[in-house]
Amino acid sequence: MIEQVRKRKPLIHCITNYVTAGDVANMLLAAGGSPIMADCIHEVEEITTICQGLVLNLGTLKEASVESMIKAGKRAVQMGHPVIFDPVGVGASSFRTEAVKHILREIPCTVIRGNVSEIKTIGKEAGIGFNEAMAVDGNGSQSRGVDTREEDVVTEGNLEQMCTFVKRLSQVTGAVIAMTGEIDIAADGKKAYVIRNGHPIMAKVTGTGCMLDGIMAAYICGGDTPVLEAAASAIAAEGLCGEWAFEKMQKEGSGTGSFRMYLFDYMSLLDDKQLEGGRKIEIR
Repeated sequence: MIEQVRKRKPLIHCITNYVTAGDVANMLLAAGGSPIMADCIHEVEEITTICQGLVLNLGTLKEASVESMIKAGKRAVQMGHPVIFDPVGVGASSFRTEAVKHILREIPCTVIRGNVSEIKTIGKEAGIGFNEAMAVDGNGSQSRGVDTREEDVVTEGNLEQMCTFVKRLSQVTGAVIAMTGEIDIAADGKKAYVIRNGHPIMAKVTGTGCMLDGIMAAYICGGDTPVLEAAASAIAAEGLCGEWAFEKMQKEGSGTGSFRMYLFDYMSLLDDKQLEGGRKIEIR
């Protein structure tokens, strides 16, 4: 798959946020893709037309960007292009939550990727009933933006329930759901992959989730691997590179700035054999 991606160099249209746009572009390049970062409503349809995939990320949300995302998303669907949607911070504000609902009504997304809090909020808005212990609570607590709430963590104790929930959300939305955290889950309506690659220090570097959106787009658009398997592989790939980057950081006694650089380095050098040997994936 990685060899295919590097050979084809899929062009990915990214409507993402200004905090991480540069990192997303560089990570997409490192993964073998090619980025276009365009969000002006007057050109998004044309740009999407010449690309092979679309990434929509709500990180620094503005009213104008919602309309640009919808125009680009509708065009991508017309072209048969995959759409990767990252509902950053959904639940943190009513404006953000309504924007996510609007986008999901208008665009049949290929993948929805978010942290546990974000994915659970989308489940609540979709009206999915599940075990009270796993439900988004009704006592007024909200998403913490890009951060996962302390109670929203996948553990060995709730893993089966989380997998069931993610599968059900995929059935309702029609999208592959990628829920990332200490333990990652990628699922469609029938099958879930549990991915255990990664290191906690990745949460200390802004944009690792946004970068993952780009890797997913490259793997989905540039190879012949089915969407679910490509999404799970992207999660494992970034996590594996994160493990290696942490080891090098520790060895050299450096900090998170170096970790970020090493993460790019290892992604740019990753090949299929390394990923196959290092991925930690199981089927549920």
